[in-house]
Amino acid sequence: MEGGKLIVFSAPSGSGKTTIVQHLLKQDDLNLEFSVSCTSREPRGDEKHGENYYFISLKEFKQHIKNGDFLEWEEVYRDNFYGTLKSEVERIWSHGKNVIFDIDVAGGLRIKKKYPEKTLAVFVKPPSIDELKIRLKKRKTESDERINMRIAKASVELATAPQFDKIIKNHDLETALKEAHDLVEDFIKK
Repeated sequence: MEGGKLIVFSAPSGSGKTTIVQHLLKQDDLNLEFSVSCTSREPRGDEKHGENYYFISLKEFKQHIKNGDFLEWEEVYRDNFYGTLKSEVERIWSHGKNVIFDIDVAGGLRIKKKYPEKTLAVFVKPPSIDELKIRLKKRKTESDERINMRIAKASVELATAPQFDKIIKNHDLETALKEAHDLVEDFIKK
């Protein structure tokens, strides 16, 4: 795989990574295109196929694994798979763009390991676990049980932060957005 740069944003759910990624995509100077991941889960809220995720069946997902079609993949929760198709990255690179990922911690680190020179891996750190719980509840997209699963997972994910190239502490959104822009801008100019 040849092409542009890979910009990975990872964080526990509710840390603000999606908000940061959406902001960066609007910055024309960064020449970014979003890598749409595949998932075997059902859409939530107003999520759209091909925009937020490629929603595919569990059977299709497992076939892609068998075929070696993924750059990275993960079973995040039981029978809930997420992954990045190699063809998605190649499609973006063929447009002369840099790829930006909004991806779980394990997937982000796998991409960094495969392409260490081409990848900027950024971890978005929430102000606290308590603040994470508040943000997840405000979404009103998941049950308390699901939120508690995400909070438990967040503690494990926070421990991986030092493995990333950069850590952005999202205490103040405007500051985090500027910091993210500056990091990406510096990396793509290299």
